Amino acid sequence: MKKTSIKEIKPLVLPWETKDPFIFCSYHYDEFPGGNDNMEPNVSLEGRPIGQDFASKDGWNMYHGANVPGFPAHPHCGFETVSIVTKGMVDHSDSLGGKGRFGNGDVQWLTSGKGVLHAEMFPLLKKDKNPFEIFQLWLNLPGKSKKANPYYKMLWSEDIPKVISKDEKGRLTEIDIIAGELNGKKALSPNPDSWAADSENEVQIWTIKIYPNAKFSINGLKNDVTRTLYFYEGNELFIDDSKVNVKKLLHLDSREEVHIQNSSETAYLLFLQGKAINEPVVQHGPFVANSEEEIQEAIKVYKATQYGGWPYDTNEPVHEKNKGRFAKFTDGEEVIK
Repeated sequence: MKKTSIKEIKPLVLPWETKDPFIFCSYHYDEFPGGNDNMEPNVSLEGRPIGQDFASKDGWNMYHGANVPGFPAHPHCGFETVSIVTKGMVDHSDSLGGKGRFGNGDVQWLTSGKGVLHAEMFPLLKKDKNPFEIFQLWLNLPGKSKKANPYYKMLWSEDIPKVISKDEKGRLTEIDIIAGELNGKKALSPNPDSWAADSENEVQIWTIKIYPNAKFSINGLKNDVTRTLYFYEGNELFIDDSKVNVKKLLHLDSREEVHIQNSSETAYLLFLQGKAINEPVVQHGPFVANSEEEIQEAIKVYKATQYGGWPYDTNEPVHEKNKGRFAKFTDGEEVIK
């Protein structure tokens, strides 16, 4: 029997299934309408359950936003978020004084550690249409790092390494290396307390665009680590000897080389890999710990401190409409792109 890298093929349903060291993967695509001067939808919100709008009415959602789509102030504790925004913009604000606007290929890497309160709003900056696409990964922290100081950094789109792979007929595959390395190109450094900061943990986060009929391979490893491939847009792929239709996830054997051939429509994939942390995971919403006792302590600390308090007069702050991409960090440094 011919060897295959595929362990399991499953339907791609939200939230996307992950394996240790990842604990969550959300994907949102919205065809937002035009925005008004306040960056709010310039259409009626009637019929939407404001505060819990996830039904994709007319192809878009308000999520938990009341005025601007997005996720108003909420806590995170004990893990990291890696937010990959391929279309549209996100306005970030947090309880430690950090804020920013990023999108159109930018990635925010946030270590929540011992706790941070933040808002992620999706300002509608254009008057006509505002297409929006985001992946948010939750990468677990090992127990030794769960109480690290919160920290975030930006991986700006123009700085993210891109690998252009050509098959024997010159057909292209483009890979953005958000974590890890490929073909001698290394990703930008992850946050210092991240599980990904140690190369021995073999964390890889890639977005992949495979042009029509192109072939692309991912090398096997000596070590048995978790590998998942998410095929979220396109038509069909041939992976090893299996035909795989779109909207599927594949759990792969990391010790086997993965052979991918696309069909006649451009395909888009997300690839996650990493050595398992192999510690107990106890989760209560946005709080992640190693035990129930630690979860209760984390919630207690949050209720007592609000992780520094919320410095804004609204739970869903957005930045000035004419402001471009920028990041202000908790040490006061500001980067304007």
